[in-house]
Amino acid sequence: MVELWGSRGPEYAGGRRQCHAQQSTRLPRARENPMPDLTESIAVQSSADTLYRLVTDLPRMGEWSPECTRVVWRGAGPSVGARFVGYNRAGFVRWFTFGKVVTADSARRFTFDISFGPIPISRWDYVFSGTADGCTVTESWTDQRPAVLKTLFRPVFGDRTPRNAEGIHTTLRRLKSAAEVG
Repeated sequence: MVELWGSRGPEYAGGRRQCHAQQSTRLPRARENPMPDLTESIAVQSSADTLYRLVTDLPRMGEWSPECTRVVWRGAGPSVGARFVGYNRAGFVRWFTFGKVVTADSARRFTFDISFGPIPISRWDYVFSGTADGCTVTESWTDQRPAVLKTLFRPVFGDRTPRNAEGIHTTLRRLKSAAEVG
C-alpha cells in the first residue's frame, strides 16, 4: 500500500499534531522535512541481509527500477559518503543525477540523496525489518526539489508523485522476486 503523506507528514493526520516539539510558524523547506512523500512496504521470504545486499548493489538497480537504467559508483561503495552517478529514462526523456550515500547500516537501512549538480532532488530510503519468515522491505521517497524546479520540470517529467508511487511498487515487486528466487 502506498501512503501519500504530502509535505506535512502523518503526524498531522486527523488535524492534530502528535509531536511535543515547539511549533514554529515557518514551514520547513523540502529537504528539511524528515517525513517521506511516498512509502511502501513488501514482505519477502528472504533475510534482511540478502535484501540489503541486493539494494546496495546499486549497479544492479536497473534490474529493479523501471526508471533507473544504470548506476556507476564514483569510488568505493556502498558506504556512507560514497558517491555515484545514476542514469534514468522515462519514455523518450533521459537524464543523469548524482547520488551520495547518507546511511549504510548493514541489513537495517540504506539511504541516499540525489542531486543534479548543487540542486537537491530527492532522498531514497530502504529499511529492512526481520520477520518470522523473512523480512519486510520499506522503500520511501522524499521530494527535495525546490518549488520552482517542480513547476519548471513538470511539463518534461510529469508529476513525480504518481510516477514514483508506481516505480516504488515495481521496484519492490522485482526485488522480492529476485530475492525469493535467488
